[in-house]
Amino acid sequence: MVPNRIELSPSGPLRGEVVVPGDKSISHRSLLLNALARGEARIRGLLPSEDVRATLGAVRAMGVVVEEGPEIVVRSTGALAEPGDVLDCGNSGTSIRLLAGAVASEPMFVVLSGDASLRRRPMKRVLDPLRAMGARVDGRGGGDRAPIAVRGGELRGMDHDLAIASAQVKSALLLAGRRTGVRVREPARSRDHTERMLLGMGASLAVDADGWIGLEGGADLRAIDVDVPGDPSSAAFWLVAASLVPGSEVVLRRVGVNPTRSGILDALRLMGADITVEPVAAVGAEPVADLVVRHAPLRGARIDGDLALRSLDELVVLGVAAGFAEGETVIADAAELRVKESDRIAEVAKGLRALGIEVEERPDGMIIQGGAPRGPATIDAHGDHRVAMAFAVAGCVAGPVVVEGAATIATSYPEFLRDLEALRGHHHHG
Repeated sequence: MVPNRIELSPSGPLRGEVVVPGDKSISHRSLLLNALARGEARIRGLLPSEDVRATLGAVRAMGVVVEEGPEIVVRSTGALAEPGDVLDCGNSGTSIRLLAGAVASEPMFVVLSGDASLRRRPMKRVLDPLRAMGARVDGRGGGDRAPIAVRGGELRGMDHDLAIASAQVKSALLLAGRRTGVRVREPARSRDHTERMLLGMGASLAVDADGWIGLEGGADLRAIDVDVPGDPSSAAFWLVAASLVPGSEVVLRRVGVNPTRSGILDALRLMGADITVEPVAAVGAEPVADLVVRHAPLRGARIDGDLALRSLDELVVLGVAAGFAEGETVIADAAELRVKESDRIAEVAKGLRALGIEVEERPDGMIIQGGAPRGPATIDAHGDHRVAMAFAVAGCVAGPVVVEGAATIATSYPEFLRDLEALRGHHHHG
């Protein structure tokens, strides 16, 4: 467990190596897609966080066998059974949106709900296209909020031209269209873990020159083993911390470097970070590498467009990096951050201001005047794990920083503080 109130102060260089937790997106999909496939799959390196456990509980509740041990074994007939009760998705947006798509094409009644924060998050952009395919879906607040009731059945194949790039919406629609076929296009490419895994399972899927992702219906999906790589979103905290703390050198083992996710590497390099990428042999469809990061002075940069999309989950800790960088950083095209676990733009701005940094908020991002942040400061994470970890990193460079609401870190990185202590007390390492 992570305590709810943590205090961090600077204490010398970070050195050593970290195996960051398994990728959250790939962990969710390895469970859910193997539940929809036929056969037995072994999953290594699954992230055992609360979010991923929500997906695990949901597939179990629909009759799929999931055995937990050093490896996770998923056994499925490829068909789901109607769950006897509400599927509780906890705080996990990925779980509720992907499950909504997966169950929409099954002849059964399912209710999806979650915690207070999840019940406030927008579901319309995934539910409306499912309704257009013929799914009967209802929800609170005009059908846009959980709990969501889905009466699944035969859907129509459709073309969906999405207004917003969202891997969760895209994945939900691909899963909904797995029997009849479906085509989806986004204004920019979001993470493609679902497409890669479906291809690995024997689906017929192709991306055309105009960006349309076409999935042919009726493929018999085969279970596949998955070696889950380290999560680049979790690695991001160490990439920033080691960049900022003088004398640091940290090796991050077996991190996923899928190009749709590695925007953090490009953004930090743009800011002058010293990061070496050493590819390692990977099992499955995802590229993996060891990352070596050394301290380097950072400078401000413009992070927008495709780069902002490819580093969306990391923009919180990039905001902290920008606070310590020389010059101005502009983060734009990231309006999506306002509807995450918290309004991340507002929370980052508030936290940086508490450290004495000047920030101008914009609807789709912020302008940060880098400088010399200083404690003492108290930051309230407001239930957002990434805000909590980002300001813990700030406290390692310019403390003391107290993070209130730090227990939320367990949703994505339960061992975060332990890994931090190991890097700070490098006498633990050879």
